[in-house]
Amino acid sequence: MSTADSVVSAPAGLVDLASARIGGITLLANDEFFAEKENLLKTGRGIFIPDKYTDRGKWMDGWETRRRRTPGNDWCVVQLGLRGIIKHVDIDTNHFLGNHPPFGSLDALSISNGFPKDAAAMERVSWTPILAQSPLKPGSQNLFTIASDETWTHVRLNIFPDGGVARLRVYGVVMPDWSKTKPGELVDLAAVENGGVALACSDMFFGAMNNLSMPGRAENMGDGWETRRRRGPGNDWIILKLGRPGSIRKVEVDTNQFKGNYPDMCSIEGCAAPDALTDKLMRTDMRWSEILPKTKLEADTRHFFEQELSSIDNCTHIRLNIYPDGGVSRLRVWGLCA
Repeated sequence: MSTADSVVSAPAGLVDLASARIGGITLLANDEFFAEKENLLKTGRGIFIPDKYTDRGKWMDGWETRRRRTPGNDWCVVQLGLRGIIKHVDIDTNHFLGNHPPFGSLDALSISNGFPKDAAAMERVSWTPILAQSPLKPGSQNLFTIASDETWTHVRLNIFPDGGVARLRVYGVVMPDWSKTKPGELVDLAAVENGGVALACSDMFFGAMNNLSMPGRAENMGDGWETRRRRGPGNDWIILKLGRPGSIRKVEVDTNQFKGNYPDMCSIEGCAAPDALTDKLMRTDMRWSEILPKTKLEADTRHFFEQELSSIDNCTHIRLNIYPDGGVSRLRVWGLCA
């Protein structure tokens, strides 16, 4: 697989709100003659197989409409996996060279009830433009900054007039509904669905740092955070922002899938710094308090810690240290919300 086809990590501190792995769904498209809309939300940037064809034409790993012979444009509606504030968008036309759309735009919507199930009913939906019609380059990641600070649940990708898009990435900040949390309930404050997000790490050569807070258990080694083999002194680390300040009561460090490359040991630190920027959190003079002392780990194992933990009131950030290097698939940090 080429570098262009590899998994693309979300910008630090952001989550791909549309990703299928966190529940993103393509609901409707006015046309998907050559390639299905569901491809838009898959991992990676899409692949190209030169000699692969279907009974409708060339097989393409993306969403591709037929050649338009009438006025108008094509579109696809995506239900975000998690509601949030959209900061950046990537309309990726990888492998679409003579068939990419020359322009694209994005509309957004925030609703709490179900979305209309047919195109006719969708015409009554009140969309808000968040990205004006903009030029798209062929075979490229087309990155755009979104200025809106509103919370959205759905987006509509518009392409002008027709063509193919390999992937749609909607990077933003998850906005959980905390009204559903019961008093005294333990919540995984590091989980992506609760607003947990990785901010920085020492290395992620083999596995992206955002994997640590994803739902479920890792399907393979690539579905975790993994560093390269350390050849010098020191150890690797990752900093996560919790979705909400809290008092930590239980932690899980899961080395699922990591057998010959799991860390020998780990420790966990925390801090109460709600306004701290990532640069400050990474400084050597940043004060962290120990939550879990240096502890031995096992291969391919779920490690649970409760009695071993020291509590920090209003903890806002977690630093997982691994010794000396290796892979961790998931980190769960259950706490009482402040």
